[in-house]
Amino acid sequence: MSHAEVEITAELVADLVRDQHPDLADRPVRLGARGWDNQLWRLGDDLAVRLPWATASADALLRKEYSWLPTLAPRLPLPVPVPQRLAEPSERFPRPWLITTWVPGTPADRAPVTRAADSATSLATFLTALHQPARSGAPAGRDRGGPLADLTGGFAKALTSAIERGLIDDPDAVGAIWHDAVTAPQWTGPALWLHADLHPANVLTAGGAICGVIDFGDLCAGDPAYDLAAVWLLLPEGSTDHFYAAYQPAADTATMRRAPGWAIARALGGILIGDAGVHGRPGGKPTWGPPAHAALQRLTATIH
Repeated sequence: MSHAEVEITAELVADLVRDQHPDLADRPVRLGARGWDNQLWRLGDDLAVRLPWATASADALLRKEYSWLPTLAPRLPLPVPVPQRLAEPSERFPRPWLITTWVPGTPADRAPVTRAADSATSLATFLTALHQPARSGAPAGRDRGGPLADLTGGFAKALTSAIERGLIDDPDAVGAIWHDAVTAPQWTGPALWLHADLHPANVLTAGGAICGVIDFGDLCAGDPAYDLAAVWLLLPEGSTDHFYAAYQPAADTATMRRAPGWAIARALGGILIGDAGVHGRPGGKPTWGPPAHAALQRLTATIH
């Protein structure tokens, strides 16, 4: 049985829970969301089941999240989905899966942040708490949190693709932001814990403010500039100074130069994924386009 041959339904999820966690079998099951790597199914009011479905790498990401996030979650000031139980592959479903706590809210790619000051403070406080030196043996990122220059080839390819599709208004500005970031001094401090996937679909909002952070599958240790890209990806225009005033310890100039580089790369990726979704291409997500374009506009406005 291959990954693609498994159709995930409410009935299957209920059966899996009954087989491996029978004490939770009386809880109703309903679809929560279909993400990039996993499907999320509600399990009662306060729990959720996360099952890998679309990528082969999702299994390892779930196991990593189960191993590391419970030790970090207690210090984080925003609600996060804390893994409660790990289920092993079985005849019914040939991949591991998790039971986690449920975090209410709407993903920011569907309900963007509008309360700028409150959300800038919330994000800064969250990253201040998370960005602590990682202990020995912490996982490394998948091209995340390392030297920005390592992504030069991928960035050039994404920019070319976006230009060819008519998705970029000012490619020179995009290139200038990338050049400044990639030529900034590299991170020389200790490897810090990173969420490493703070794009709008992984941050929840309520009433225009950030109310939770989800999907820690890419949790790793590295350069904090990677996560600081979220300032551009998530927050409305004019929030940058407010964020950096609340983020501690104060980011150095080089880190503040690298962060827009990571942000411009992530925005390009979101624009291409959004365009693929609009045109029905595989892997596309139409809701990713608008926040990515907004982030690109905020970034390019800084150099005009």
